[in-house]
Amino acid sequence: MPPPLDTSIIYDHRSTLQFRNNQKVKLCFSAFGWKLLRRMSSQELVTFNVGGKTFTTRLSTIRQFPMSRLARMLDGRDQEFKLVNGQIFVDRDGLLFSYILDFLRTQLLSLPTDFSDYPRLRREAYFYELDRLVELLDQEQLKPKPEILEVRFTCQDTRAFFRVFGSCSSTVEMLTGRITVFIEQSSTQTWSSSSFPAQKTLLPVPPQRPSYHDLVFQCGSDNTTGNQAEARYVSIKPDNRKLANGSNVLGLLVDTLLKEGFHLVSTRTLSSEENVECYSFERMNRPEDLTISERVKPEPTTAAQLMPVQSQIKK
Repeated sequence: MPPPLDTSIIYDHRSTLQFRNNQKVKLCFSAFGWKLLRRMSSQELVTFNVGGKTFTTRLSTIRQFPMSRLARMLDGRDQEFKLVNGQIFVDRDGLLFSYILDFLRTQLLSLPTDFSDYPRLRREAYFYELDRLVELLDQEQLKPKPEILEVRFTCQDTRAFFRVFGSCSSTVEMLTGRITVFIEQSSTQTWSSSSFPAQKTLLPVPPQRPSYHDLVFQCGSDNTTGNQAEARYVSIKPDNRKLANGSNVLGLLVDTLLKEGFHLVSTRTLSSEENVECYSFERMNRPEDLTISERVKPEPTTAAQLMPVQSQIKK
């Protein structure tokens, strides 16, 4: 025997329910709505299965936006949503729904700093008919986004390895042009007591570019190439020094980024065993990059303005 219905949950101005001694019920809901309401009568929670990901929240969270599609599914007015194993199944993107649910809980738009999938999230908000979220996403896209840059530093014995990730490929390209790695090479001439030591030359090479958004380089001495260690020096323009010590190169790289308008956001250790340190930087878009379309075009030169100049030429 099913449990008695809680009329405080299912009765509102949009439904037509009549109770007579808990026997006769007149219901203007679909079969899905009736089944869902019976399930919700004993609890204040509802579970969604969105694209295979499950989310549980309060009924009051969904009903904050009564005109949304999510609210309509609770009373069975939207037949596209089905109840499967006690969960409301929605065939949409589950990862993006986590942002949708966060907005319903807080009524604020809180996204990760590296979030860039605004068009798809806006499409999901439009699907669920959350007009306020659509407006916030439109406003968010108009705001200047910070440029993200990350430096990973690894020190192993006498060598140091650097990897730079950037959200803007032009910044990574700029750094590639300013960073030069010098590989120390010795001539094949052998040293003897009657001759001078073999001269060493520095071969300049650019950093490696695994992709448009990152670059890698290293410095220090490499003892794995043979009996004689191979040294690598790093120079970052406009500084002309050639540094082999990893800590010195890291300090010069950080100083270069700070002069370019970046500010250090956080530092953390990714792997204590491998001594991998991560430095995160941000930089807001420059004002001149944001107001190019607002620049005032120069007014055309009039004939009256040219007359004094022409008269001086004639004289």
